[in-house]
Amino acid sequence: MAYGATYLSGLIFSLVGLGLLDWRFRTAFTINKKAAAFAILIPTIFFILWDVAGIAMGIFFRGDTSHLTGIVLAPEFPIEELFFLLLLNYTALTLFTTVTRVIKKRLNK
Repeated sequence: MAYGATYLSGLIFSLVGLGLLDWRFRTAFTINKKAAAFAILIPTIFFILWDVAGIAMGIFFRGDTSHLTGIVLAPEFPIEELFFLLLLNYTALTLFTTVTRVIKKRLNK
């Protein structure tokens, strides 16, 4: 059985699910598309640069697993890493806005 896209599929599934939660509870893109895009893209670029530096120093490397597609964007930088970083930052933004909303609601009681 081929598992080549298992991890990437899981990441895309999670991004879609997070997008649906964002739409339902109005946490990020549904409030301000431009601000949400910057809040996700700026840290993602930072982490990509972090990964590139780690790869260049020989600290980070792509492991061998049957769950990756084998598509690499750069040496030792699989496409799954990009989707993981997007998911990481989108999750952080969603959690931040949700926690901020809950705290403000509790303080106004």
